[in-house]
Amino acid sequence: MAPATAPVPTVTDSSSAQRTQPATDHALASVGSAVRDKKRVLAASFVGTTIEWYDFYLYGAAAALVFSHYFFPQGSGVGSIIASFATFAIAFFFRPLGGIIAGHLGDRIGRKALLVASLLIMGVATTVIGLLPGFSQIGWFAVALLVACRIAQGLSAGMEWGGSAVLSVEHAPKGLRGLFGSFTQVGSAAGMLLATAFFAIMQGVTTAEQFQAWGWRVPFLFSAVLVIIGLIIRAGIEDAEEFQEVKREKAAATSPVREVLTQHTRGVIVCIGQRMIQPAIFSILTVYTLTYVTQQRGASQWVMISILIAAAVGLVGGPFWGWLSDRVGRRRISIIAAAAIGVFVWPYFYYLDHGPLALLPLVYLIGMAVLHDSIYGPQAALFAEQFPTHLRYSGVSLGYQVGTILSGGLTPMIAAWLVATGGSPWLLCGYLSLLAVISVVTGRMAKDTVTDAPEIAQY
Repeated sequence: MAPATAPVPTVTDSSSAQRTQPATDHALASVGSAVRDKKRVLAASFVGTTIEWYDFYLYGAAAALVFSHYFFPQGSGVGSIIASFATFAIAFFFRPLGGIIAGHLGDRIGRKALLVASLLIMGVATTVIGLLPGFSQIGWFAVALLVACRIAQGLSAGMEWGGSAVLSVEHAPKGLRGLFGSFTQVGSAAGMLLATAFFAIMQGVTTAEQFQAWGWRVPFLFSAVLVIIGLIIRAGIEDAEEFQEVKREKAAATSPVREVLTQHTRGVIVCIGQRMIQPAIFSILTVYTLTYVTQQRGASQWVMISILIAAAVGLVGGPFWGWLSDRVGRRRISIIAAAAIGVFVWPYFYYLDHGPLALLPLVYLIGMAVLHDSIYGPQAALFAEQFPTHLRYSGVSLGYQVGTILSGGLTPMIAAWLVATGGSPWLLCGYLSLLAVISVVTGRMAKDTVTDAPEIAQY
């Protein structure tokens, strides 16, 4: 009779299960942490450009409605308006300098540190504008202080967008660069919505005299609150693994701006060209139209309402266009949108002169939520893909900010001059159509990682 077989011990299985469970828990925790990190990066990108465009539109609206007679001698009419828009434009001339400084440091030491610095500079400058005395109190010294604050804002804005765009795109999972990059872009709609709403509220709760005296200051002072929120969010982010690998391999460029200009000239030209029509139509819709409608029709409330509605839709539209670019290509969308904007401006100004302003929100949904947002939503990913990782911050910042000077910063002032010179908006429409042609031509030069062959779409 065979001896009884001893039962097989189960200790090994239990031990294995005990070892497997912590490993599984650790893996799940790592995935959860990675997801939280991605969300925080998107929040950091979103809040930075929200503050940038909050300050941009706040100043633009104030330049159109308040600054021409508050910071400049009264009685000069068109001259004061042009001078007010000139202070609006001057910040754009300092954006490339901010972009060059931030790009050089950001490509060498990291993106995060520069993004924190940009928030602080912007917040301090905008808050100080809300405290400045006017021309009637300290004369031309008020203008000098205003210009100094605008220079600081320009440097900060030049630092901000490139770093925010690069950070979000470099953290994006494969095939989602357009969607992730759009969170940098959608900050534009959020900032515009917040600034417009704040301005409208202050106009609603104050008399015209109170608003001109102190009501316009409150939205500027509120910028300090936004900066604190942004700093808290950005304190918890890190540079993407893609860039950290560059640092570990000591592959950072010693002179990134020089290398961009000598080795990636095409990428810079693409970025500058793509910045021709997009910021121009944005400035026309959100800044100059306020002045134009007030002069031609005697009212601006429908413009403010239209901007609010278009900005709210843009909070969803921006990510949609970014997502769509991950599927059909960024170059194709940009070219079609630029061409359409070049056509749109002609009936737009005819409508402002003759159409019922009650329908202006519908016009803005076409001009802003469709045409503008379709070219702007995918722009962070499109620009980032024109340059390799170790030069990306410098390349993106340089192209973006130089293009912004030539287009967005000068457009309100040029618009006021062209309309005053020609006595009608048609010279302005021709100018905008020319910018659209430049954007179409340079759009055809762009690399597109979605539709190009791998050897072409190398970044």
